[in-house]
Amino acid sequence: MDKVRVAAIQMNCNLSVSDNLVKAEAMIRDAAADGAKVILLPELFERPYFCQERQYGYYNYALSVEENPAVKLCMKLAKELEVVLPVSFYEKAGTVLYNSIACIDADGTNLGIYRKTHIPDDHFYQEKFYFTPGNTGFMVFDTRYAKLGIGICWDQWFPEAARCMALMGAQLLMYPTAIGAEPILESDSMPHWRRCMQGHSAANLTPVIAANRIGLEEVMPCDENGGQKSELLFYGSSFMTDGVGEVIAQASRDKEEIIYQDYDFKELEDYRMSWGVFRDRRPNMYKKLVE
Repeated sequence: MDKVRVAAIQMNCNLSVSDNLVKAEAMIRDAAADGAKVILLPELFERPYFCQERQYGYYNYALSVEENPAVKLCMKLAKELEVVLPVSFYEKAGTVLYNSIACIDADGTNLGIYRKTHIPDDHFYQEKFYFTPGNTGFMVFDTRYAKLGIGICWDQWFPEAARCMALMGAQLLMYPTAIGAEPILESDSMPHWRRCMQGHSAANLTPVIAANRIGLEEVMPCDENGGQKSELLFYGSSFMTDGVGEVIAQASRDKEEIIYQDYDFKELEDYRMSWGVFRDRRPNMYKKLVE
């Protein structure tokens, strides 16, 4: 299809997995009713962002792709509504745990799994405690409506990831995200976060779609987590760009919303080719990138 409506869902995630899945289903149905054919949900939307703290018990959240309730729900919805749904989930693959995406096509088929390549390690984003760096390499999924390059949150800070997916034929660069401002550091990374991805769009002449969560999530002191107390205020601000990095749809910082944009892939391809960016690349000159 040359013209496709895309949606990004911005939502709050509470302690109840079942409540979060009910909400996600309702928002997917709303987006599909408004004509969206590709619908992006935030990162790890089944529950609060558990990586803010270290708890051995949280390893039990990881499930295989066949067992995960969000994946199973989205396979059913994708087939019923004829929509494409990239689903972020905590994956158990044998004895290894990953932060993963299952890309569900519009017939309910799982086209494959992408495993997050870049894993952050910070006081508020302690993901190396939970996730092994992905082993899939960057991936582009050839869905019914578009070729989707999908990175996961921290991947969005790396221009190499976006360029790899663009070179693989991605028509859209999609980033499910869980990121917020840390009140105790008085830090607001939102403008930097957005500009970074706008740069990926501009450099690759490819639209970017980012879906974030909202809400304050707090960690209270406990023995299992070494008495840590912290909080993350997730700042929403989900957005979509055009093919040159201009923000053309955006959500608020604090409301559950669905944002939409219609993309003409023939028009985008013609414009991308006219610039000659990919024609003029000099890969043999970029060896420093892999030293």
